Amino acid sequence: MHEERLANLLGALALTVNDLALTDATAAAGTSMSGSAALVVLSTAPGLSVTELGRRVGLSQPAAARMVDVLERRGLVERRPTLARAVAVHLTPAGAEAAGRILGRRGGRLGTLTAALDERERAVFAELAGKLLTAAYEQLPEADRLCRLCDRSACVAEGEVCPVGAACRAREAADEG
Repeated sequence: MHEERLANLLGALALTVNDLALTDATAAAGTSMSGSAALVVLSTAPGLSVTELGRRVGLSQPAAARMVDVLERRGLVERRPTLARAVAVHLTPAGAEAAGRILGRRGGRLGTLTAALDERERAVFAELAGKLLTAAYEQLPEADRLCRLCDRSACVAEGEVCPVGAACRAREAADEG
């Protein structure tokens, strides 16, 4: 296959998948893309600082602070003081519900898309997607950012291994050795 065509098809697919996933995900919570990602991140990593939350969703510290302000006004997150004179961001019960809706709608839309493949094709595609995510981690070695809208329980269902997590662990082992 012509490499430029393959790269072009991948680009078109990536943008389309992004549009499909994010349209429903943001509508599920009535938030921005970064706000939706922040809710999902906080559902698995509560108590992050505003700065760390921003890093994980791809925002500067000032932009992250504004996003947290909006989410807090909507009753989806709350800031809690820590012993280190910092502030930790946590989901409220409404924020936890919104995170669940985001993942549910995202998964539903993407599941409908992958239903176009038969069972064998889905298995092959899952393997190829894992390889591409591993390669993506080599270019952007920030697992938390790559997986900011991931349904982590779905990724490791039935004993599967998260490809990004595996790439991260392999890098850490190489750095230690």
